[in-house]
Amino acid sequence: MACRISELVLDCADPERLAAFWSGVLGYVEIEREADGSIAIGPPGIDFGGPQPVLVLSASSAPKAGKLPLHIDVNPTDRDQDAELERLLALGARPADVGQTGEERWHVLADPEGNEFCLLRSRLKPV
Repeated sequence: MACRISELVLDCADPERLAAFWSGVLGYVEIEREADGSIAIGPPGIDFGGPQPVLVLSASSAPKAGKLPLHIDVNPTDRDQDAELERLLALGARPADVGQTGEERWHVLADPEGNEFCLLRSRLKPV
């Protein structure tokens, strides 16, 4: 028996803002809101435990200190990498420099709170 990732929890200063951003990036919708301000988003029509992990944006006043030890990679599903990059930038992502050489086949971006993520080149089939 093996485990499966069911949720990714991201501490943030503004769960509402990041829920809107990541919902736009991933095509997710809000599936739960907790009394502590945390917001869970996931694929439309699918609750916790579906084939894709739920993203929980958890309110935290602790400031981010340096590069996160874990980051999210995303792939386009219905367009090429260049078109997806433009879409992500329009949603509020911004380029991030983590020491790339310029030869990478991916783009390093940051969400509105500065959390780095990568846009990979390969197009994946939607789930």
